[in-house]
Amino acid sequence: MNLSKFFEKSALIPVICQDERNGEVLMLGYANEEALRLTMETGTAWFFSRSRQKLWNKGETSGNFIFVSKILSDCDDDTLIYSGVPKGPVCHTGSRTCFYTTLWQKEGGC
Repeated sequence: MNLSKFFEKSALIPVICQDERNGEVLMLGYANEEALRLTMETGTAWFFSRSRQKLWNKGETSGNFIFVSKILSDCDDDTLIYSGVPKGPVCHTGSRTCFYTTLWQKEGGC
């Protein structure tokens, strides 16, 4: 499969990680072409760290891997979803998901 079409606009694209069991958004990372290829080859989530400027396999130090079973692309082919099952908490803080802080919420529902 030619993966280069996903990186025509940018060398790094956003990747949303989602728990396939319940649809919960776990984290957001960035992938380059090599990270995407490694994810497809290994079945675990790979990213490119913008701060460290290197590839990283989620869980390589903590053991909290995300086992990816499906990769979805958006309609513009410039954002991906890694759908899979996490082993343990995903966030470096120890939280199940990186999205646990409510920034704003409309009062009274819809």
